[in-house]
Amino acid sequence: MVQMSNKFLNNLSNEGKLEVVEPSDNICESYLGKADNCFKSAKILMVNRLFENSVSMSYYSMYDSLLALLFKTGIKCENHSASILLLKIVFEKLDLFEIISKAKEERIDKQYYVTDEKEELTKEISEEMVKNAESFLLNMKLFIKNQNSENIEKIQNKLKELIL
Repeated sequence: MVQMSNKFLNNLSNEGKLEVVEPSDNICESYLGKADNCFKSAKILMVNRLFENSVSMSYYSMYDSLLALLFKTGIKCENHSASILLLKIVFEKLDLFEIISKAKEERIDKQYYVTDEKEELTKEISEEMVKNAESFLLNMKLFIKNQNSENIEKIQNKLKELIL
């Protein structure tokens, strides 16, 4: 599994879709702003019984906060799966990896497929996603805040070792 992950990341690197870049607090803050807006949208959509759309916005709240972390630490990644994988193998945040991985599956399911799922079940999923998005976002903001130049250098070196 680790070897497949490394090959996947290496291929993205070779395609120019995963690279070490200059860390950017400005881009980080911009993505955190997007994450906050997506979270607000998810709550509004849920209250208005637009559950499938709420699920998508909950996921994007998490994903945008992940992108904020990547840019804070000088990583540019143009692939959702790879970005999420980096959370696990570079940042070693298994708990957050599991939350966003499940959220991604729910988002894909609700965005691209039509089911005869009962509205009550979709409502429950939407409520859980909003709750998870809020927790994920708070944890990511705290984790981002605690990144310093020493951590960033270690993270970048770890990624470089993986994609060489």
